[in-house]
Amino acid sequence: MANIRSERRRAPGADMAAYLRDAAPDNSAQLRQLKRALRHALSTVVTPRQRELLLLYYGQGLNMRQIGERLGLDKSSVCRTLKRGEARLRRCLRYGLPRQGAPHGIFSPDQDR
Repeated sequence: MANIRSERRRAPGADMAAYLRDAAPDNSAQLRQLKRALRHALSTVVTPRQRELLLLYYGQGLNMRQIGERLGLDKSSVCRTLKRGEARLRRCLRYGLPRQGAPHGIFSPDQDR
């Protein structure tokens, strides 16, 4: 009897999650645009050191201590460099990537990168 009750409690949440997933609009175009903008920002906006640490941290899943050991850096230096790189990426993705010849931070949303 206890198993039936616990199944009943979980079902509405699972049903709601399935409903929301089915009702959600398709955002694949927005995800492609975001990924394109992120790749461009990683190659142009952050410093080479920030890019290296961001890729080790997020791409390979290493923690700050492991990155520091691998590169011969203090954990605090790794943390500081990661935070600065993240802040640059956040600003770039929030306010836009600069377009050649345009004022900094202005870009056309449909512009292919």
